[in-house]
Amino acid sequence: MRLKRTCYCAELSKKNTQEKVVLAGWVESIRDHGSLIFIDLRDRSGIVQLVFDYQRSSSFFNQAEKLRPEYVLAVSGEVLMRSPETVNPAVNSGEIEVVVEDMEVFNASEVPPFYIQDGINTDENLRLRYRYLDLRRPEMQHMLEMRHKSMMTARSYLDKHGFWEIETPVLTRSTPEGARDYLVPSRTVSGSFFALPQSPQLFKQLLMVSGVEKYFQITRCFRDEDLRADRQPEFTQVDLEMSFCSRKDVMKTVEGFIYSLFNEVLKKEIELPFPVISYTEAMERFGTDRPDNRFGMEIKDISKIALQSEFKVFRNVVKNGGVVKGLNASGAGNFSRKELDDLTSLVQSWGTGGLAWMIVTEEGFKSPIAKFFTSGHLEEIRKEMEGEPGDLLLFVGDEWENTLIILGKLRLHVAQLLEIIEEKDSFLWVIDFPLVSFDKEESRYYSNHHPFTAPLESDLSLLEQDPLKARSLAYDLVYNGIEVAGGSIRIHKRDIQEKIFALLGITDEEAQEKFGFLLTAFQYGAPPHGGIAVGFDRLLMLMAGRASIRDVIPFPKTATGTCLLTGAPASVSREQLEELHISLVQKEINEKEGEEQFPVSDNAES
Repeated sequence: MRLKRTCYCAELSKKNTQEKVVLAGWVESIRDHGSLIFIDLRDRSGIVQLVFDYQRSSSFFNQAEKLRPEYVLAVSGEVLMRSPETVNPAVNSGEIEVVVEDMEVFNASEVPPFYIQDGINTDENLRLRYRYLDLRRPEMQHMLEMRHKSMMTARSYLDKHGFWEIETPVLTRSTPEGARDYLVPSRTVSGSFFALPQSPQLFKQLLMVSGVEKYFQITRCFRDEDLRADRQPEFTQVDLEMSFCSRKDVMKTVEGFIYSLFNEVLKKEIELPFPVISYTEAMERFGTDRPDNRFGMEIKDISKIALQSEFKVFRNVVKNGGVVKGLNASGAGNFSRKELDDLTSLVQSWGTGGLAWMIVTEEGFKSPIAKFFTSGHLEEIRKEMEGEPGDLLLFVGDEWENTLIILGKLRLHVAQLLEIIEEKDSFLWVIDFPLVSFDKEESRYYSNHHPFTAPLESDLSLLEQDPLKARSLAYDLVYNGIEVAGGSIRIHKRDIQEKIFALLGITDEEAQEKFGFLLTAFQYGAPPHGGIAVGFDRLLMLMAGRASIRDVIPFPKTATGTCLLTGAPASVSREQLEELHISLVQKEINEKEGEEQFPVSDNAES
């Protein structure tokens, strides 16, 4: 390499006029004006305009004629001011240009499969297949820079608050944590498997037993679960754990961390402390434990009024222990009958019988069900729903949880139709989650967080009397209606941990086999402790205003969990399988006999 870069493209400005500089980067665009060739040179900082003047250097001018977009080169030259009419205010270096005196071409480029520029309308699969080209685009370079700055801010903030960064194993044992594990077969222990960690949960608790007191890690986690726009099979979280702490201590630490991110990375101020609401309040008001409170339209209860009405559908729901609740879609009274029918079909697709509606007018109520209510009942409904002329009142009657979940979905859907969601950063904490839920089909209890979450001390007696009423010391941080962090105060006593295992149907033998090392550690002076994991990728996605988590991960997987760039997952050689003591089978159906057969195959699932 003959020419050595002295500065980045976007660092140049009019203060550098008449300086000699050396730049390096990729050709962005070329404009041939006869005896002058203008080239925009791009590096990670931005672009600068190069000028090749035939009168000043004919040899390099001739070389410039052969350049094409995405060629890699270095140039040396003099920084000069542009004439006023050619200034480009859209770029940092728009007032100057570099007149090239020397050039070194490092590499040529094929024609890229898509334009290396922002705002391209290109199939995402094509972008992922050529991710190294996609990442050259300025907006993706900005994402990488933002990710880097956020990581550095995280480390700096947590270091200042006394946390130690400690790595935990990536190859560990499979334990039940909610999602399926990614398994790694052992070559040296035939028939045994490691698991990639869904989180460092057990190890960070062991670090608290070890006397570390404050731990953090920017860690990779792996979960074999169904994917969506804000979920990936491997992802990054900022993981932390503290000893001798309360729930408020953990929440305050995270609030400071989030404040630092917004202040240092986005140059924004956010208001502290964040609001705190209980799980029950979140469900009752918003129909979800991840409420978006950037708009109103909160859920209201009209069960008592419905019970007194002549509308049998609602009355029977309440008589059978259900509820009738509704939303006021303020200003939506002009919805057409087709739009209302579409809302009804949508609600039915979510798993309930239907949707009732009333439009508030100056004269009263316009609704097919208004005749089943007295004028007094209608006035009570109007007051409860805070209805005004022009408002659309929407009602669902069903079991408590199903009613709220459906109205929660409907609330968001209607808010999007009405375009009433404010563009702002809104955080809140949700606390006091139910400790467990009950699966009727399997007739067993499940942890709503994980089996190491501590119950509220006041609810310990409920573990035996009425487990479904026991609340946990768990807490979730919600940002604009999306969960970005979750954690809890942990169980630190063996007897309570064993009670939880028993409640979840984990036998003493299973507990000893899977968690014996943790239970043993609890016998050696485990301190009270708690922690949280911040979904780093999901948080960055929201901070950047993106719709997909894949936009803020350098090399993401597709929605089906594959890597289009490398072709992973892929088959491996028979020799590799033999070393791991693995044989493959493929499940096939014999079309003639309808019997399942399992012939050996090289590319079947194991």
